[in-house]
Amino acid sequence: MMIVRPALHASIEKALARSRVVALIGPRQCGKTTLARQFVSADSLTYFDLEDPVSLARLDQPMTALRDLQGTVVVDEIQRRPDLFPILRMLCDREPLPARFLILGSASPNLMRQASETLAGRLEMIQMGGFSLPEVGAEAQATHWRRGGFPLSFLAGTEEDSLSWRKNFIQTFLERDLPQMGVAIPASSLYRFWSMLAHYHGQVWNAAEPARALGISESTVRRYLDLLQTVFMVRQLQPWYENLGKRQVKSPKVYFRDTGVLHQLLGIRSELDLLTQPKSGASWEGYVVEEIFKAVTPDEAYFWGTHNGAELDLLIFKDGRRLGVECKRVDAPRMTSAMRVALADLQLEHLVVIYPGDHAYPLDDRVTVTPLATIARGSIDALFPARP
Repeated sequence: MMIVRPALHASIEKALARSRVVALIGPRQCGKTTLARQFVSADSLTYFDLEDPVSLARLDQPMTALRDLQGTVVVDEIQRRPDLFPILRMLCDREPLPARFLILGSASPNLMRQASETLAGRLEMIQMGGFSLPEVGAEAQATHWRRGGFPLSFLAGTEEDSLSWRKNFIQTFLERDLPQMGVAIPASSLYRFWSMLAHYHGQVWNAAEPARALGISESTVRRYLDLLQTVFMVRQLQPWYENLGKRQVKSPKVYFRDTGVLHQLLGIRSELDLLTQPKSGASWEGYVVEEIFKAVTPDEAYFWGTHNGAELDLLIFKDGRRLGVECKRVDAPRMTSAMRVALADLQLEHLVVIYPGDHAYPLDDRVTVTPLATIARGSIDALFPARP
């Protein structure tokens, strides 16, 4: 089965038309290579896979190998050769420009630093993850939530195959991929932290508790968390602060970016396990949050909470609009006092309550209950009413 990704393809196409270098970044196994091969075939002279010994041999003299190429040149897994960045800078400064470069990377810290410093003003970054709900279709929503969006997990022939792939992915990621990125943390230590972090999914982060449990310092715990964010495994959703005269939450919330990985680390093996798991509601909230990020691409996004219990799952700033999102895994969401407080204190233009039902309905002039399936249309207008 082939899942087409038209929105990502169009984004890359537009970026290549206006930028000299385009970086397609995201976690391992999320489909970057498959997408890049829609622009340049794997057997082309303008395609370099730096995990392939033949490509590495061709780049033994990189300036000689690259300078005469024309059109789109793809360099996959570029974090393996940071010495290429200064050469790319020289090549993309030529006039007229004979070639544009599409570079693929698994978001290693070294890649991000080298790209931003060496190619400043020449580089456009596109971030991607696994399949989104619009790509797989609303009818596959339950499978997508349970298995996550990594292509080989979602498309596996059986549930057992999907579980096996995710288990091997986690092991390989810790034992091979991270060390190749220069991460010196023992795989066993990071696995214990990652497994513990699964139980904090959807919660406000407190470094003290996992630090005590693991017998390490809070600064080490924060370093582990920042690392997992850098490689797109987790998202730290920062708190929004409004000058209200109220005590507001100032620590980030932590979400796993792929629910399939989350469920693997929580020991969830079936749909029944998922629906009866105490973390089921938090998992669903994180799933909705990630799908909204993919569908809306906010200019800025935060969560908001006060120590009196008022909170908002997601505060979005988009095209000058201030919009709110609540995630409710209930049959028929109702208006709550927390929603009224968020509307008033944050001066929201509109608040959308996302739930797993089938019908949209209003709760207030500025509050709408919307089915999760609406996200499958992949547009901010599908979620939030247009301005009058």
